[in-house]
Amino acid sequence: MDNWICVYTTNQLHQAEMMKNYLIEENIEAVVMNKKDSAYTVFDDVELYVPSEDENLAVELLKSFKY
Repeated sequence: MDNWICVYTTNQLHQAEMMKNYLIEENIEAVVMNKKDSAYTVFDDVELYVPSEDENLAVELLKSFKY
């Protein structure tokens, strides 16, 4: 994932998925990377990545996102 930037981190997979779908609706490619341990789901995070050229717009859109 060269040239992709993490724009959001959470420990809730559903939050990251909702934000990913919102960005995709706004024509920004987005990918969720689940770094949670499958045996111990309370550890680690879920991260939302976008292409580096869309970082600023994605961050601004996520600031206004209501869930």
